[in-house]
Amino acid sequence: MEKCSVSRLLAAFFSTLLLVSCIRDSGNRAGALVPGDKLPEFQVTMNDGSTVNVPDDLKGGFSCIVFFNTECRDCREELPVIQRLSDELTDVRFLLISRAEEEASLSSWWAENGLSMPFSPQPDRKIYELFASSVIPRIYISDKNARIVAAFSDNPLPTYDSLKSILLDY
Repeated sequence: MEKCSVSRLLAAFFSTLLLVSCIRDSGNRAGALVPGDKLPEFQVTMNDGSTVNVPDDLKGGFSCIVFFNTECRDCREELPVIQRLSDELTDVRFLLISRAEEEASLSSWWAENGLSMPFSPQPDRKIYELFASSVIPRIYISDKNARIVAAFSDNPLPTYDSLKSILLDY
C-alpha cells in the first residue's frame, strides 16, 4: 500500500472515531424528552461533593441540565456559553452531567478552559439515557415544577442570547 493511501485510511479512521463521540441524529427521536415532559428521577454527585436529587432539588426554581462530553467539538464550543450564563444567572440552577467521561479527564479540561461550574462525571450513559439515546450536547431547561420548557441539541447549537432569553422569560 502506498504511503499516501495509508495516511488517508488512518485519517478517515480517526475522523470516524471523533464523530462517534458526538453521534448526530435529526433531532429529538422517539424516547427523547421534549418540552412538556417532567424531569425523570435520578441522583448525581457533583465534583464538588454535593449531591443533587432530580427532580426534587430542582423544584421551585428554573434549571438548565446540560449533557456533554469534552471530546465532542460542539460540546467544547457550548460549555463556555453555559459558563457565562451560569456566572450571570445566579437564580438558575445549572446541572452539568457528562456522558461517558471520567472525572480525571473532565477536571483537566475544565482547568485548561477556565471553567468553574460543578459537574457530575458519569462513566457510562445511564443517566443520559433517561433523557435521550443520542446527540450531545443536549440541553434541557425546566421550570419551577421540574417540567421541561425547552430542549436543545447540536442542530443548531443554541446561542448565548437564545438560552438567556428563554431562561429570563420563565
